[in-house]
Amino acid sequence: MLGEIFGEQGLIVLALALILLFGGAKIPQFARALGQAKREFSEGLAGDGDDTSPTVPEQTAIKKSPNDTAE
Repeated sequence: MLGEIFGEQGLIVLALALILLFGGAKIPQFARALGQAKREFSEGLAGDGDDTSPTVPEQTAIKKSPNDTAE
């Protein structure tokens, strides 16, 4: 997909720019994080409908007594 947009030379320039900006050691970490995010996203889409996410507690209204004054 990117090869169609930028062409072969554009991808080489893009790769060199990434290496210069982030350094050679950061690129594998970045690729690993992208892969993990894609995997988690795919698992979330293919979930069996079991919502195990934590629920947000309901907010309770703060009751003021007649003796409270606004500050």
